[in-house]
Amino acid sequence: MPTRDSAWPQGTPCWVDCSVDDPAEARRYYAELLGWDILDSPPEAGGYLMAMIDGRPAAGIGPKMGDVAMPSVWTTYLAADDADAVAGTITAAGGAVFMPPFDVMDVGRMCVAADPAGAVFGLWQAKAHKGAGVFNEPGAYCWNELHTTEYSPAQDFYRQVFGWSYTEIGDGENFVYSTFTLPGANQPSGGLMDTTPLPGDMPPNWLTWFQVGNTDTTLARAARLGSTTLMGPDDSPFGRMAVIQAPQGEVFGILDPNVTIGAPPE
Repeated sequence: MPTRDSAWPQGTPCWVDCSVDDPAEARRYYAELLGWDILDSPPEAGGYLMAMIDGRPAAGIGPKMGDVAMPSVWTTYLAADDADAVAGTITAAGGAVFMPPFDVMDVGRMCVAADPAGAVFGLWQAKAHKGAGVFNEPGAYCWNELHTTEYSPAQDFYRQVFGWSYTEIGDGENFVYSTFTLPGANQPSGGLMDTTPLPGDMPPNWLTWFQVGNTDTTLARAARLGSTTLMGPDDSPFGRMAVIQAPQGEVFGILDPNVTIGAPPE
C-alpha cells in the first residue's frame, strides 16, 4: 500500500476534501461507497471529518465555509512550503486568492485560490497534518487533473507558480491533455485537460479521481446511494473509469487501474 508520513513536495496534489451542506449524510455515503473509516475531529475543527484507510488519512469532509451560497465540491490542495509566499506568486501570475493563508490549529496553514480561468484549488502547508497518508490504493485518491477552457494559459500559470513542466499525451486535436511533473521529478503528479467547451454550465475545475477495486460494482453501489453517473464507464489505457455526481452535488471520478485497454500514449 503506497503511504507517506512526511510533507509532500511543493506543487504536489497532497490532499482532497469535500465541502457539503450535510457532512453527516456525506459521511454515510462515502463510508459505504469507498469503505472509509471516518473519524470526528476536535470540536475546534468546526465539524471537519477525517476519512481513514488502514489508520492513515485519505480525505476530508467538512461543512461549507462562509455565508455565500456555493455548490458542494471536492477541492484539490497543492502542497506549499510557504503558503504565504505561494499565495503572493498566485496573485502575481494573474490568479485570485479567495481565502488568504491562515493557520488551521496546529495541523497546517491553508489558502483557497483560483487560477486565471477560475478553477479553484487549495494550498496546504503541512504542520502536524502532512496531507494524504495513503494514495493509489482502493478508496484513496489516485489522480488529480485540471479541466479548463484556457489550456495554454493554465499551463503558463501553474508553471509560474509551481515550476511544473508538461508532457503532451493527447493527439492535439480530439484529445488535448498533458501531464505535469514537479521540478527535478521523473514521474508526473497530475494532469491538465482542454475541455473546451465544458458541458453545461460547469466552470473550469480540478477533478479528483479515487481508485476502486471494480468500477462497475462501485457504480452500481453509487446508484443505490442516490448518485448520478455523468460519464462512463469507459475503458482506457489507464483503467476503467467513470465520473459520478454524489447526492449533494459534488463531482468526482473513480478508476480501476487494473482493467486497461490499449497502450498509454508515448
